[in-house]
Amino acid sequence: MGSGVWDGSRVRSPHPSVLALRRMGGWGKNLLKGSMNLDWPLMKHNFTRADLAAVSEHLKHDDPVLTHSKNVAAFEQEWSAWLGVQHSVMVNSGASANLLSMTALRERHGPGEVIVPPLTWVSDIASVLQCGLKPVFADIDARTLGMDTERVLNAITPDTRAVFLTHILGYNALTRRMADELARRNVLLIEDACESHGALFEDRRVGSIRWQSDFSFYYAHHMSTIEGGMISTNDSELYQTIRMLRSHGMVREAASPELRRGYQERFSDLNPDFIFAFPAFNVRPTEIGGILGRSQLKRLDANNQVRTRNLKLFLASLDAARYQTDFAVEGSSNYALTLVLREPDRPLWTRVEAALRENGVEFRRGLSGGGNQLRQPYLRRLFGEHYKKFPVCDHVHFFGAYIGNYPSLDADKITRLCSILNAL
Repeated sequence: MGSGVWDGSRVRSPHPSVLALRRMGGWGKNLLKGSMNLDWPLMKHNFTRADLAAVSEHLKHDDPVLTHSKNVAAFEQEWSAWLGVQHSVMVNSGASANLLSMTALRERHGPGEVIVPPLTWVSDIASVLQCGLKPVFADIDARTLGMDTERVLNAITPDTRAVFLTHILGYNALTRRMADELARRNVLLIEDACESHGALFEDRRVGSIRWQSDFSFYYAHHMSTIEGGMISTNDSELYQTIRMLRSHGMVREAASPELRRGYQERFSDLNPDFIFAFPAFNVRPTEIGGILGRSQLKRLDANNQVRTRNLKLFLASLDAARYQTDFAVEGSSNYALTLVLREPDRPLWTRVEAALRENGVEFRRGLSGGGNQLRQPYLRRLFGEHYKKFPVCDHVHFFGAYIGNYPSLDADKITRLCSILNAL
């Protein structure tokens, strides 16, 4: 019995916070007695029968191409048109998009500093480190969850090579002041829009604003290619570099005949099919990912409208005295509902986590990436207790979580959950 296994099935022990509620007697028992299974995962129904039918139709061919080919190329073109940029390169994950972006930055501009948020996915900061660049951290804005404009501008030095801005959970993190000042100071802007497909900065989609941007098509995001990512840019030279970096640094992967011919003439002793311009990677996507991307892109805008409606209902239904409800919703494309306490309150947060678990609501504490990345072992080894200097990020680390938001989510579930949360 101590193993938690009975009759071939594993029994999941209650979370310590739930056990604590049970020990509390009256109040805790009343909460648990009223619990219900809302059956609320982080993502649901992100693939439709139409998506799978498109893949199935491709696989019916006598000899179907499975590595990246015509469908990947078509998806790149369709994505560029949707986003409003000239070029896009599909890769096998959003993390790979980050890695290639930082590699291209280092190749083009040399070593230096990159300003990054403490609230982001691990691969953003890891890619900076992996490419021999130095991360410099700026705390976040509580309303956008992205880096605070003034803290970013104050962190710029002569060694700054770029600002790597993460648009968190569908919120736009860019401000007009930040955009103008970066342009004036000639500092590159790289956007991580992995969680924010379709969010708007003024009248433009995030990811189309400046030098380059990264997207992820992981299953839990706005749209999915199972795994997959995209790098987008208006810089034609950068585009050629990214195409080569994606596939071992091979020159033949460049889309420019002039570029390929130039390398062949300078290195005439080499087989033209095997000229390697960079010590690069193999992060190529599959043709199946391209097919899924083309199918899902058709309904992305409509799905985002539903997600935005869900977010507004969620925030409007929460008790604004206890939970933060003033997020920068305008222009957002939220894919995960943001639940953050207005003030630090450990007993209340314990009750929140217990209520979510008891009601079958999957969540991730700390918001994007698990919260303050500077508290993670890989950064503590480098920066020690530097995490203490980021109080806004630390607040969401300890008193925030995200909950799934997807088009098939029932509005009644949202209001029922808010009623439970407001009663805690």
